[in-house]
Amino acid sequence: MLSTFVRNLKMCAALVVLSAHALFPQPAAAQAYPSKPIRLIVASAPGGAPDILARTVAQKLSDSLGKQVVVDNRAGASGLIGAELAAKAPPDGHTLFLATTTLFAILPNLEPKLPYDPVKDFVSITQIAIASNVVVINPAVPAKSVAELVRIAKAKASSIKYASAGNGTPAHLAGEMLNLMAGIEMTHVPYKGAGPALIDVLGGHVQLIITSPIAAGPHITSGKVRVLATTGATRSPGLPDLPTVAETLPGYEITQWWGLSAPAKTPPAIVTRLHAEVAKIVNLPEVREHLSRDGAVAVGGSPQEFDAFIAAEHARYAKVIKQAKISPGS
Repeated sequence: MLSTFVRNLKMCAALVVLSAHALFPQPAAAQAYPSKPIRLIVASAPGGAPDILARTVAQKLSDSLGKQVVVDNRAGASGLIGAELAAKAPPDGHTLFLATTTLFAILPNLEPKLPYDPVKDFVSITQIAIASNVVVINPAVPAKSVAELVRIAKAKASSIKYASAGNGTPAHLAGEMLNLMAGIEMTHVPYKGAGPALIDVLGGHVQLIITSPIAAGPHITSGKVRVLATTGATRSPGLPDLPTVAETLPGYEITQWWGLSAPAKTPPAIVTRLHAEVAKIVNLPEVREHLSRDGAVAVGGSPQEFDAFIAAEHARYAKVIKQAKISPGS
């Protein structure tokens, strides 16, 4: 009799617990992650280095997480549209953002009122890669070196046009630094991403772009553009035969980097898992080899290391922008 009573009491208790779970669902962080497809926002058009890197990571991350990672290109306003969208997304790990030099280190030094804060509105996951840019020209320009390009630009005044992925992007800063240090006046033509900018260099509508070797690599190989130099302080490990711009113009240096971030308040457990997965991906031999072949170096460091790197880059570009006297409308 007593045992029957006890059994009935346990059954009632179990039903109460089940009812409580039904009425009060577990927090999102406690549920299995990911529970639906993940959106990776890229704040530029398809075809540029950010898009290429994002799709490489997204494909392999889809396999490792068991849910599709979809690249969502949101170009425009030098990336502000995509950055704002990502900053305001729910912090549940199902929206990620490709952080770039432009959005996290350059524009915060140019625009006093951005629609996002790279520190307050995002949490770092990992730095994916870093690369020296390359100076590439349409083959119709008869320059085989940076020195020859400078001579042509001086002779033709402002008839040489250089493309960029938008105002305030690394390509914009790189072109203005070249103008400043070489004493030339190339005309800046901004685009909505490196992809469209490269297309117009290929077509001869603009003569030059200083961009990522990841984006320019296939066109260099095919001979559709001519590469003159890299933009790091030293020669690129992936392109050791190319001289640096600094070998002609001492002190010239521009690099580009990309990383993975998520909206602020994304649960730490999700950030930790995403860091582990993406770090494994960027350290895969085939991924490292692909990046190296295109002149980039894989990173995959911790969220804390990425935070410190972003802070240092922000300070470095503040000095560059002040020295080159670059404004948002330049």
